Amino acid sequence: MPVDSRDPVIGRTIDRRYEVGERIARGGMASVYTGLDLRLDRKVAVKVMHPHLGDDPEFRERFIQEAKAAARLAHPNVVNTYDQGEDGDLAWLVMELVPSITLRDLLAERGRITPEQSLDVLEAVLAGLAAAHRAGIVHRDLKPENILLAHDGRIKIGDFGLARAASQNTATGKALLGTIAYLSPELVTRGIADTRSDIYAVGIMLFEMLTGRQPFTGDEPMQIAYQHANDDVPLPSSSTQGIPDALDSLVHWATQRDPNLRPADAAEMLAELHAIRERGIDTPTTVLPFLTEDERSTTVIERPKKQRRPIAAEPEVVQDGGDGKATTALIRRVTLRRRRGILWLALVLLGVLLAAGVGWWFNGGPGGSATVPDVAGTAEADARLALAEHRIDVDEETVSEPDYDVPAGHVLRTEPSAGTVIGNGEIVRLVLSDGRRQLPVPDVIGQQLDAVRAALATDFVVAEPIDEVFDGAEAGTVLAAADPEGTSLTDLDALEERTPVSLRVSLGPVPAAAGQPADEAAAALQQVGLIADFSTEQHSRDVAAGHLISVTVPEGLVHKDSTITGVVSAGPVMVEVPDVVGRSIQEALQLLRDARLEPDLRTNIPEALWGFPTSTILSQGVEAGSSVEEGTTVTIDATF
Repeated sequence: MPVDSRDPVIGRTIDRRYEVGERIARGGMASVYTGLDLRLDRKVAVKVMHPHLGDDPEFRERFIQEAKAAARLAHPNVVNTYDQGEDGDLAWLVMELVPSITLRDLLAERGRITPEQSLDVLEAVLAGLAAAHRAGIVHRDLKPENILLAHDGRIKIGDFGLARAASQNTATGKALLGTIAYLSPELVTRGIADTRSDIYAVGIMLFEMLTGRQPFTGDEPMQIAYQHANDDVPLPSSSTQGIPDALDSLVHWATQRDPNLRPADAAEMLAELHAIRERGIDTPTTVLPFLTEDERSTTVIERPKKQRRPIAAEPEVVQDGGDGKATTALIRRVTLRRRRGILWLALVLLGVLLAAGVGWWFNGGPGGSATVPDVAGTAEADARLALAEHRIDVDEETVSEPDYDVPAGHVLRTEPSAGTVIGNGEIVRLVLSDGRRQLPVPDVIGQQLDAVRAALATDFVVAEPIDEVFDGAEAGTVLAAADPEGTSLTDLDALEERTPVSLRVSLGPVPAAAGQPADEAAAALQQVGLIADFSTEQHSRDVAAGHLISVTVPEGLVHKDSTITGVVSAGPVMVEVPDVVGRSIQEALQLLRDARLEPDLRTNIPEALWGFPTSTILSQGVEAGSSVEEGTTVTIDATF
C-alpha cells in the first residue's frame, strides 16, 4: 500500500507486521486507523500517538499505560488489546477492530433512547467496567464517545487512555484531562479518582440516554465543573416524561456528590440493575410516534401487566423485553440508514454521469458541486493545496483560535465542515490553530493546597508528587510553585495551558523537642514522618537525665524521613569524697581538687604554714566516701 503524503502513517507497515489503512478516528492524543495483521491475516485497529506528542515522555508513558491497562482485561464488553510497541518515531498499539457506531452517534441520531434500551447499554457497560474494577483499573474517561455499539449488537468499552490502578487514587497531573461533562466532583475539586468516579460518569451517561441531554451545561468548562462540584444532578423525570422511578433512583444513587454515598464499584451497581430487571420497571403510558416509511401514524400503547416492556419511546425506537434485541435492532437500523444514504448518493452521482445533456452544468457550470475534504491537522499550505485539488475556492482570510493538541498554523477545521457538499463558487474558510493558550499565572503562594488545586484545575495541571517540607507555616500552606523548568510562578506573567505546576507545601513546623524527655520527643517526631537519632549522651548538671539537652534540624529543606539529631542528658557526673581529716591543709586541698570537688577552707593558720605537718585538717563538711555531684563544695576546718 503506498504511503499517503498527507498522512504518512497511512500505508506504512509497523513493526514489519501491521499494515496501516485508512484513518477512522482522531482524538486528543492519538489517531485510530484500520489495519491488517500480516502474520495472522486479521483485520485490526491501529492506534498511533500524534507525532507532536511523541517527544513528551509523559504523554508517551500515558499512551503505553493504556495498552498495559487494557491488556489486563479479557471481557466481552471491553475492546481487546493485542499488541503494543514503538516503531521509530511512532508509539502504537493494536486493538480489536469493532465495526460499530458509538453511543454518541446513536444519541446524536435519536436524541434519546428508551428506558429498556438504556438498561441494555448500561448493563453491558457495567459488566465490562466491573471486570476492569476487579482487575484494579479505573477507566477515568467514560463517556458516550468511548462506548462502541457493534453492528452485530455487541457493546464494548474502549479507550483506556486515562486508566490507572485503582489503588493510586491521587492525581498524577492528568486528573482533569477527562471530558468535563462526565467528571466527578472529587476529580474537579481534589484531582482524586477511584472506582466511584467511574460510577459517577456512568450515572451521567444514563441521564443522557434517558433525557437526550447532559445535566449540566455552560459556555465555559469551568462553569460545568463548578456545577458538578456544587449542584446535585437532577432526576431524569424532572425534564423528561416516561422515566421509571427505578431509573430515577439509579441515576440519583450513581451521581451523589459524596463518593461514599455512591455504589462502591461497577459490580454493586450491576447487581442493582439486575434487581431492577427482576422487579420490572413501571413506565407511564405515553404517546409513541412511530416513524415508518410514510412517517404518518401515531399510536398510544398501554403497558402490558407483569411485563417489562418500555412504553415511552422516541421516533424509530424498537421496543423489547430487556434481552438486548431492541438495542441491536436500533444499531442495525442506524447503520443501514447510513449505508442507504451512501448508496443513494452513489446512484445520484451515477445518474449525473449518465445524463448526456447536463454534463457541463453539473461539472464546470453553476450546478457543479464538491465535497469538502478533511484537512484537519495539516499545515495551512498543505490544506490549501488539498482543497485546490478538489476545485474548491479557499478564502484568503483565515480565522484562528487556541487549541491544545493542534500546533499553531495547522488547520483545526473548515467552514463549512469536512464532508459538506458545496456548490461551485462557494468559498471555504480555514480555521487555524493559534497553538496552546498563554494564560495568566494564578497567585497561589500562601494559600491552602485544596484551594490551589481548585484554582489550577481548569487551565493547568498539578504535578505529582507534591514536594512536602516541614516549615514554620501552617500545614497545607503552599510555599512555592514552579513550571517544569523550575522557574517560580512569581517570576512569570503567563503560562501555557495545561502546564504541569510543581508545588511545595508545608507539613507544619518540626515538633519542638529540646528539653523534652527523649522517648516522648522521638515518638512525636516519628508520628509526623521524621527520624529521631538521639544516640549521643552527655552529662549535664542543668538538664535532668533522659531529657534532651539540644536538638539539631538539618539545614535546607526538611522532608519526611529526614533525621533529627539530639543530645540526651546523662545527668551530672558523680564523684567520691576523699578522707582529708588529719592531712595537712595543702595536701587536703589538692586531694579535693583532684576529686573535682570545690574545697572551702576555714582556718586561722597563715598560708605559709599550710604545708607543715602540724597544720592538719580537723574536720570535713561532707563525709568521706560519700558520692556527690562533680563540683560539690566540701568545707574543711583547720586551727592551731
